[in-house]
Amino acid sequence: MHLSRRFLIVFSLFFASAALLRSAAGAEAYLIADAQTGYILEEQESRKKLQVGSLTKIATSSVVLDWAERRSGDLNQAVTIPQEAFVGTLENNIGFQPGDSITLRDLLYAALVQSDNIAAYTLAYHVGSKIESIAPGQTKYTPVDAFVAQMNALAKQLKMDRTRFVNPHGVDYKVRPLPYSTAEDMARLTRYAMNKASFRFYVSQKERQISFDRGGRRLNYMLRNTNELLGKMGIDGVKTGRTSRSGDCLILYANRQAEVVRQGQMETVYPRHLMVVLLGSTNRFGEGTALCNAAGNYTINGRRRSYCRFKEDALIHQSQK
Repeated sequence: MHLSRRFLIVFSLFFASAALLRSAAGAEAYLIADAQTGYILEEQESRKKLQVGSLTKIATSSVVLDWAERRSGDLNQAVTIPQEAFVGTLENNIGFQPGDSITLRDLLYAALVQSDNIAAYTLAYHVGSKIESIAPGQTKYTPVDAFVAQMNALAKQLKMDRTRFVNPHGVDYKVRPLPYSTAEDMARLTRYAMNKASFRFYVSQKERQISFDRGGRRLNYMLRNTNELLGKMGIDGVKTGRTSRSGDCLILYANRQAEVVRQGQMETVYPRHLMVVLLGSTNRFGEGTALCNAAGNYTINGRRRSYCRFKEDALIHQSQK
């Protein structure tokens, strides 16, 4: 009787998870992983090349933060927003103008919290000019070209073999060649970015006031995070994306209760931090909620471990095992 009851509980949880996952069937691709271990819990078309919109800004911010760490770049340095930043970026919700002066740090907030394209371009323009100055062979490229080359170098380093970045903001309208990535590759990138305390802080902000100078006047603007699920269900990041080609895209990080595994007298505590990547959705927040709820029914080291597929090298696809 005891065994039958336990079987019923596990059986019910399995089918509850399956029902929740079917509710995300509208997405072109998704992936659920344990961010601590690299276990992929569930996936659908996770290696399909798709446009990812502003999820691109995770790579942009990672290159900026790497540059700041390795080259002692000062994120409090004020830079000028160039005229080129307004070409093809499609929107200007903050109301920037060419010649505005703003710190790199506030540009990072604008790019990550409110997903601002002009901020992402300005970051790439400034840091790209610094990369050019230390890489003379890159002089035939613009500063932004040099920066995007670093984005693709980072992708190669992270084994994002099905990714191509072509600009720092992810705009794919009238862009050739088209950028693309996959749910699996974006999971690799996100794990890398979330290892940085500064990045984690940026993407956890629901609101953030930034300031910039225009002709001697100080202007303030209150950013509001585009991630509607932030702060709910333990979610503390990460980023939204949307274009007409990509559809709705979303990456979430969510804290879960630590898992305790007992072996004899030994007790081991395993932190749990779930990651959800959702591409090509028509309802990213509803589907993201469903995937987070489904992921809550999994354990990494406990009795339902068989529901997971272990990845020796974090986030390696099943066919490569």
